[in-house]
Amino acid sequence: MSKNKLKLASVALTTLTAAPAFAQGAGAAEGNSGSAAAIGAAIAIGLAVLGGGLGQGRAAAAALEGISRNPGAAPRIQTPMILGLALIESLVLFAFIIAYLLQTHV
Repeated sequence: MSKNKLKLASVALTTLTAAPAFAQGAGAAEGNSGSAAAIGAAIAIGLAVLGGGLGQGRAAAAALEGISRNPGAAPRIQTPMILGLALIESLVLFAFIIAYLLQTHV
């Protein structure tokens, strides 16, 4: 248990510590902005897909468990599940569009 707390503390310390920022000239900043935007876009779409996949998996698992407990309620469970899956997928596609725009407009 103490190893998990140590790992959590080290991750929190790493992510919450502010990195020093140094001023650069206008020419130097232009060369790095494209790569930073590409890295940000890659992280954004990766997190969106991860969250969307986990959300869809949990929604489907809960719906199948509900249907297995009460097969007569399958039509009342299936329709909201499909609607929820479509909304989750639309959020992932929205994140993909934002990541694409972030990468192309910089």
